Amino acid sequence: MARVRAELLPLTDPDDERLADYVSLTDVALRRRFEPERGLYIAESSTVLERALRAGHRPRSVLLAPRWVPDLERVLAELPGSPDDAPVPVFVADEPLLEAVTGFHVHRGALAAMHRPVLPPVAEVLARARGGAGARRVAVLEDLVDHTNVGAAFRSAAALGVDAVLVTPRCADPLYRRSVRVSMGTVFQVPWTRVDPWPGGVAVLREHGFVTASLALSEDAVTLDALAAAAPERLALVLGAEGDGLAASTLAASDVVVRIPMAGGVDSLNVAAAAAVAFWATRTA
Repeated sequence: MARVRAELLPLTDPDDERLADYVSLTDVALRRRFEPERGLYIAESSTVLERALRAGHRPRSVLLAPRWVPDLERVLAELPGSPDDAPVPVFVADEPLLEAVTGFHVHRGALAAMHRPVLPPVAEVLARARGGAGARRVAVLEDLVDHTNVGAAFRSAAALGVDAVLVTPRCADPLYRRSVRVSMGTVFQVPWTRVDPWPGGVAVLREHGFVTASLALSEDAVTLDALAAAAPERLALVLGAEGDGLAASTLAASDVVVRIPMAGGVDSLNVAAAAAVAFWATRTA
């Protein structure tokens, strides 16, 4: 069987035009526009890159220090390919040059510019979960702006058995470098897509048999304990933006509003922490 091959390309010039995908990785505003427009995302660290490759994603190129070349070649050699496939360009440079290109010290092994996959429709994501049996637990991330929180929510979703994640149109990109890194590559493990429009997407969830439970501090909210005690067969948990929480239109469209009981005079949790608590409380076998 043919395997994926690497073409090693030593580098000495930080202004090499072949490195355009990797320039100014710390400029968040720039990368938010640049990466989707170019149909790419950046995988950072050898572990994340390996998980992306094993999930079927394919690299446009890889950028790494010489000591990481053997690990990359091993991973690529384990992936099925075609005899007609072009080898993957692997740019090899010392660490000072890597820092000059990217804007930060690359200490996690490797960077890869990956082809961004086309996101499937919501209905397809719901249907394909659980090996085609259909999703039973879904998370909806509404307008989260912090990539760290998005990544942490995905990691909790993977660890606690959430079948799929839906992100709203204004939610931060799950494939942004920081989100992917914080998720430990679980963004490649948990099926996800964008739900647009929102909160119009609540109707789509309802059509597929989901009860939509929005986490918010509302007077009419039921406790998470009460929801978990009589959890519906198909449940969508909606979590809102840091600070502002969920939109009033989302709460109005939801089937139930839920709050996490608090002690110690604390009224709320960070959204990533709240996600983990809600996922654990409503987990299924």
